[in-house]
Amino acid sequence: MITTDITAEELKERLSKGETPVIIDVREDWEHQEGNIAGAQNIPLGTLPLRLEDLEDLKEQEVIVHCKSGARSASAKAFMQQQGFTNVRNLLGGFQGYKG
Repeated sequence: MITTDITAEELKERLSKGETPVIIDVREDWEHQEGNIAGAQNIPLGTLPLRLEDLEDLKEQEVIVHCKSGARSASAKAFMQQQGFTNVRNLLGGFQGYKG
């Protein structure tokens, strides 16, 4: 299943309507602390393989991944899809695009 990525505008609109999608920030802890999307769970890309068990319940749910610009989260999306996650979406433009 190919899942389309999500734009910052689409995500902001959904959050403003009170939706609570699962958002995973794959940036490092210090980056997440400097600024983040409300409700995002911080799992740095390097620790993602170790945390997959924690995310097992999300395999069939929509999961939005983001980093600073979209490159690390694209890697996270590909990795999660290889692990059986069926609905992973990358935030296009990353956090820079979101806060911009």
